Amino acid sequence: MTIYGYARVSTLEQNTAAQLAAFRRVGIDEVVQEKRSAIKDRPELEKLLTIMVKGDVLVVYKLDRLARSVSHFVKVFELLKSKGVGFRSLTEAIETDTSQGRMFLHLLSAFAEFERELIRERCLAGQRAARAAGKTWGRKRALSDDDVAYAAAAWRSGWFDQDTLAGMFDVSISCLRDHIHRHEGRGRWAKMQLQRLAGA
Repeated sequence: MTIYGYARVSTLEQNTAAQLAAFRRVGIDEVVQEKRSAIKDRPELEKLLTIMVKGDVLVVYKLDRLARSVSHFVKVFELLKSKGVGFRSLTEAIETDTSQGRMFLHLLSAFAEFERELIRERCLAGQRAARAAGKTWGRKRALSDDDVAYAAAAWRSGWFDQDTLAGMFDVSISCLRDHIHRHEGRGRWAKMQLQRLAGA
């Protein structure tokens, strides 16, 4: 069994001395250090998580040294649990081999799920509000609604084929066809409409 300490500082906070001193006080000599901000990837942590085996213990000075968010911490903890690796936080006095520590981690998991649901609801509410205001996403359409209506009517009249109409509007045949399908509510646009209605 090996006990590993993980110390991290951001680019604005250059000194790991306090974390290293805390590790030394509890007799931890195997320490991995990382200098990364809270929002960036952590290659040293990823390497450490890869080499740790069942029975090892990961120790951090504080929870915020380990993870970017509650959700990220839960993901790391689930990985540790799947590998049979223990976890301790010195400042918060959390240990996975105590009932209190396990209860706290379960609460964190519940909060992470709640956090994800809140973010999802906010995103959906924002999308609905934007659609109601007439906003759209993605690239600007190649043809205006008036152009599409004219192209669809011309094609349905039988006097123009799609190849000719595509040349007239300087778009590809597939682009023209997709615009006509959107105008008429056919193809993938019909499926999208059904999905929207089902979710309303």
